[in-house]
Amino acid sequence: MSLPPVLPESAPFTPEQRAWVNGYLAGLYQTGAGTGGGAVEASLPSAPAGPEVAILFGSQTGTAQSLAYTLAEKAKGQGMQPKVLDMAEYASLDLPATSNLLVLTSTYGEGDNPDNAQAFWEALEAEDAPRLENTNFSVLALGDTNYEEFCAAGIRFDQRLEALGAKRVHDRTDCDVDYEAPAEAWMEGALAELAKLAPAGANHGAAAVEVELPPVSSTGVSANGAAPKFDKENPFPAKLVTNRVLTGSGSGKETRHYEISLEGSGLTYEVGDALGVLPTNCPGLVLDFLDVTKLDGRCEVEVGGVSLPLQQALMEKLDITKPSKKLLSAIAEKTEDAELTTLLEPEQKTALSEYLWGREIIDLLKDYSPGFTSDELVSLLKPLTPRLYSISSSLNANPEQVHLTVASVRYEGHGRSRKGVCSTFLADRADDAPVPVFVQASHGFRLPEDGETPVIMVGPGTGVAPFRAFLQEREVTQAKGKNWLFFGEQRADTDFFYRDELESWQASGLLTRLDTAFSRDQEHKIYVQHRMLEAGAELYDWLQAGAYFYVCGDASRMAKDVDAALHKVVATFGNLNEAEAASYVSNLKKEKRYLRDVY
Repeated sequence: MSLPPVLPESAPFTPEQRAWVNGYLAGLYQTGAGTGGGAVEASLPSAPAGPEVAILFGSQTGTAQSLAYTLAEKAKGQGMQPKVLDMAEYASLDLPATSNLLVLTSTYGEGDNPDNAQAFWEALEAEDAPRLENTNFSVLALGDTNYEEFCAAGIRFDQRLEALGAKRVHDRTDCDVDYEAPAEAWMEGALAELAKLAPAGANHGAAAVEVELPPVSSTGVSANGAAPKFDKENPFPAKLVTNRVLTGSGSGKETRHYEISLEGSGLTYEVGDALGVLPTNCPGLVLDFLDVTKLDGRCEVEVGGVSLPLQQALMEKLDITKPSKKLLSAIAEKTEDAELTTLLEPEQKTALSEYLWGREIIDLLKDYSPGFTSDELVSLLKPLTPRLYSISSSLNANPEQVHLTVASVRYEGHGRSRKGVCSTFLADRADDAPVPVFVQASHGFRLPEDGETPVIMVGPGTGVAPFRAFLQEREVTQAKGKNWLFFGEQRADTDFFYRDELESWQASGLLTRLDTAFSRDQEHKIYVQHRMLEAGAELYDWLQAGAYFYVCGDASRMAKDVDAALHKVVATFGNLNEAEAASYVSNLKKEKRYLRDVY
């Protein structure tokens, strides 16, 4: 009996689509369908199916979701039967009866779970959570060491599953922003351990498996069947066609509107998606870096297996702004500085955070003069990673274009002018240089499929970006559902982004209601959460009528204040106690009617 057919790696499909098609072909082959000699093939005994593997993902931006489907393809290739589930759908999984469980989750904000993972976490944390003695598990945690609570969500899941009696068959892997290699190693290791536990005689060839095909990503197969060309590893060199300041004279901020051409890329996107931009570092900072370190920018160094001049590496490949714990530890060891060594002790977290406030790598190199060689320095620097920005346009309204709304980061600190890496790349240097971009498909941050459903959008500052896209989309598709936007900034005269558009939509009836909160226009500061409370009765009525509730913007403060206001609105106008209001809001999340794009 020959092996079932599989799609070649070069086939014009995403990994997720290839996994699904291969599983489908294998299923057809084993039942004799499409073989030309079906009756003979069908009469042969089939090998026992491989072990079932539940793959749960918690994802805020889509990375963990994408990795989950990559893992499913690998598991299928080893004859296993993977089932991929959004953590929000955990209830469809009989957890105590699940023999093999692989968990992939990111962490965002101040060590928070992704929104879609919160309900699953609460179920695991509950006093009546089921025992899991029959479950083998492993966890992949995604995070960023620039944040204090590195991989906190993954660590919590790992520890809680063990506390519930589950058996850890492969150690948790904590991934930094350059997650690709460690994630790949974790997948191979975890699957190898599960394969060892499979019953004797289990099929480790191609098996008929059910891998639910996820929605085609925005960088997936194009309409003409051409293979996708541009992604995170190979961004499209786009042209910036519009670079316009949104803030007025006298504003305390600089926020800009960008329009980027996608012509010739084949890239598409949906409203709610993000655009990844891979910037280069400021040339002036690179020169200062070389001056402080006394290193020759022409000397060859190796980055990611490629040899290139140090100056080019500092410009294009390495993060030369945010100090990592690894770099700090190396400086302390090299210089034997007692004060820095003390700051790196675990109990000194607060003091270290205060010390690092406003400091960049160049400050540390200048202050301590560790004398690193070129190779030592490169080994201590993290890779320069793409920045993700919420897309502020509808492709249907703006064919072959994508718009962004970005606040330029500029400030003075420790005697130097500081610049946000990507925000000032776009503002100052992208007019005359290619802008490397790719589309990051959203995990669930979507308009309702039914255009009749009302939506409530809370987007202060640059958080208005996806809601501008939502309104463009609803206008061009002639959706009939009501739209309500809460927008806030400092001053109406200088910081009312897209004022003409919003007021025009309000006049036309597309924007049913627009509530603004300009914090500095009166003695007492007013924010969007205050406007929510003022309009609480109507807001609750909209929710009762099935409205979706969206939030975009700062995770650490704004989103938490908005969430508290939502609970208060529900309690007050729904005549509910605190526990009942919490249950109401939790149900909104379970129904995917409370959606957040926060950072």
